[in-house]
Amino acid sequence: MNFPFGAVVGMDDMRLALVLNAVSPAVGGVLVRGEKGTAKSTAVRALAAVLPPVDVVAGCRFACDPHAPDPACPNGPHDPGAPGLTRPARLVELPVGASEDRVVGALDLERALTEGVKAFEPGLLAAAHRGVLYVDEVNLLHDHLVDLLLDAAAMGTAYVEREGVSVRHAARFLLVGTMNPEEGELRPQLLDRFGLTVEVTAPRDPDLRAEVVRRRFAFDADPAGFAASWAAEESALSDRIAAARARLPHVVLSDAALRQVTAICAAFDVDGLRADLVTARAALAHAAWCGRDEVTEEDVRVAARLALPHRRRRNPFDAPGLDDETLEQALTDARPDDEGPDDDGSGPDGGGTPDGGGTPDGGGTPESRNGDVGPSSEPPTTAPRGEGGGSTEAAQAPAPERAAVAPTDPFRTRRLEVPGIGAGAAGRRSRARSERGRVVGSTRPSGTVTRLHLPDTVLAAAPHQVARGRTGLGLRLAREDLRQATVEGHEGNLVLFVVDASGSMGSRARMGAVKGAVLSLLLDAYQRRDKVGLVTFRGAGADLALPPTWSVEAAAARLTDLPTGGRTPLAAGLFRAAEVLRVERVRDPQRRPLLVVVTDGRATGPRGGTHVADSHAAAARLAMAGTASVVVDCESGPVRLGLAATLGVHLGAQTLRLEELAADSLAATVRSVRQAA
Repeated sequence: MNFPFGAVVGMDDMRLALVLNAVSPAVGGVLVRGEKGTAKSTAVRALAAVLPPVDVVAGCRFACDPHAPDPACPNGPHDPGAPGLTRPARLVELPVGASEDRVVGALDLERALTEGVKAFEPGLLAAAHRGVLYVDEVNLLHDHLVDLLLDAAAMGTAYVEREGVSVRHAARFLLVGTMNPEEGELRPQLLDRFGLTVEVTAPRDPDLRAEVVRRRFAFDADPAGFAASWAAEESALSDRIAAARARLPHVVLSDAALRQVTAICAAFDVDGLRADLVTARAALAHAAWCGRDEVTEEDVRVAARLALPHRRRRNPFDAPGLDDETLEQALTDARPDDEGPDDDGSGPDGGGTPDGGGTPDGGGTPESRNGDVGPSSEPPTTAPRGEGGGSTEAAQAPAPERAAVAPTDPFRTRRLEVPGIGAGAAGRRSRARSERGRVVGSTRPSGTVTRLHLPDTVLAAAPHQVARGRTGLGLRLAREDLRQATVEGHEGNLVLFVVDASGSMGSRARMGAVKGAVLSLLLDAYQRRDKVGLVTFRGAGADLALPPTWSVEAAAARLTDLPTGGRTPLAAGLFRAAEVLRVERVRDPQRRPLLVVVTDGRATGPRGGTHVADSHAAAARLAMAGTASVVVDCESGPVRLGLAATLGVHLGAQTLRLEELAADSLAATVRSVRQAA
């Protein structure tokens, strides 16, 4: 039994965004971003219970509406008067490890080729039709699956194409994705495809937190009794969603309201026109939800706050957010001269109800019982980057620690790869056997054929045609003739950065350039879907500043705040990196590592003196373990000792000067990281 939707304490923005998509799935879904333990999954699962029930054709695997059946339904055609039944709207959960066949459905290739039967097994998109498709941890889902889901949600149709056999079916559903930003971000291109997004955090008010715990205890003690106490509110909410759906086609979006929508999108400089469409659709849904027949300024304001924050990001290190002053100024500038602000009593911080209550529960009763706080007008943003100075290392005594140096602007780096062919998670860095990519050969299938290699199948069957009694131009196939295509694509890797933050790295400006280079490599890792980690060394030893994670934002924040100065324990940094990689091989054995050492190659110990030999021993240990490595040489000045290049030889690594790291440098050619023989 699910926790009641109306009993969720606070989270007004999230609940309102979910309700607006329930009223109008054309809004394009909602992405819920928030820290762990903030009731994201609880609210989504509760939403399905308050959606109005749906009428379906009896026996149809694609949930066709008996009053308007899909003429192209694979189970059809259905007569308009076909017998129907009423069932609750479904909540379909998509696991992170789902395959493409599980999502869109699968054709039985063996029966199609050997028996001539087009047998199709529907996937999760068909099961979610006219319901809710919920993807928890959507940021960990493969990019091509996210693209597929968003395409189906936008078009309302799913397509399955296999070896000339095509199946299409309706797939109109409310798409909800939840994610914890600490585990990595979605790429901006995918973020833009979600209609609305909300940021959720746990309440800081002790009374609200106590109410959350109180209700959870009551639900755990007696789920049925707790649900019964909220049954009236849940029923009223379901009726209100149904009424809003019926009202939606008749809501008017005036030219003045439309101009406010486009003025806001232009003021925030969002890319493309999807933002304008989504904001307009969300404003229409909000007006219908509030019982209005025409979109008002307040509807536009609420819609903009939900539809635009995530579309303002220009790179993964930008925090989503919306400036209220810019929003209000855009609304004012687009307002007709003879009109003042809306006088409906809702105000700029009102939210979901005609009376300005701000919650989607309706009826007033749940609001009074919830004690909900008002919706947040702006998600939290990251603190500005610090300013500070660098330091240089003295010969014997440690240099004083200096404040963190801000990195220079990131740039596009050259591509670095791990040699050979892996079999890790899909990504965009190194060559790997994968489900997507180019066909490079075929193998005998060990189970069900998921991707047929037709030429090799025909070649395998050809010698047996006479024995099988073939006549004419036909081709008789047997199970042993089928060949599974071998596909080569790209994988994501574990990119472990080992960064020298000692005084030997030079001036403040030089350390800023070093941080800018590492930040650029982090951006490249984000785009190539890599896991990243950060080891730093300075002073007396080395620290694991960030354990391997998918969150490049966290790595960028640690790098920006990294202080500099002190001695250079290079050996300690390499030994710590070796230990991190050893643990990660146990945790994720298929994800191949790429070690990026950023240093000038100098090495000193806790009492001063040169410890280059120790660093070479640590490098040799990494080379013996088969770790693919790159050394970024940060040495500067007219006289260069070449210590980083010597370190690269012991690591079996490619060595690049800091200025050679950019993709547009004179020496830039796309090369793989190669180990020395």
